[in-house]
Amino acid sequence: MRFHSLPNSKRYPENESEYAVVLKRYNTVLDELFAGGDVYVIIPVWAAEAEVPSSGADGGHWQTLPVNDDPDPEFRSYWHLFAARRSWRYGCLDERLRDVADDKVAGVLVTDTQLRRLHHPYDGGADVFLTSSEERDRMRDRHADWLSSHPLGF
Repeated sequence: MRFHSLPNSKRYPENESEYAVVLKRYNTVLDELFAGGDVYVIIPVWAAEAEVPSSGADGGHWQTLPVNDDPDPEFRSYWHLFAARRSWRYGCLDERLRDVADDKVAGVLVTDTQLRRLHHPYDGGADVFLTSSEERDRMRDRHADWLSSHPLGF
């Protein structure tokens, strides 16, 4: 399911009161998904080289995936995935979530340690993957005013 992070599907916050709305929406859903447990925070770093960058993301290097496995090395690219395990608490990712809201970082994933629920924040909202349609429907109903008015939910 997809939630929008600002009213009227506004994409980017422009002031501190709008950042407060964005962070409240992200954290409310994250807290419903992960309160009292540990999460993995996965951050991809794009690079034109297969060599793992020495910095650029929280956590340790987990794995590297080819994005474009072109036969010509000049056109290859890679996602270097960095993962960190942390105890979830409301607000613990606020700095990273602000970067997501500003489109400074993309592709962040937050998941429980069993990889059953997934939260993918992006600039403008978040996609949430749940364990069942019943769980999805309950969350959708709790936050119906955060959903898109588009007929397909985008």
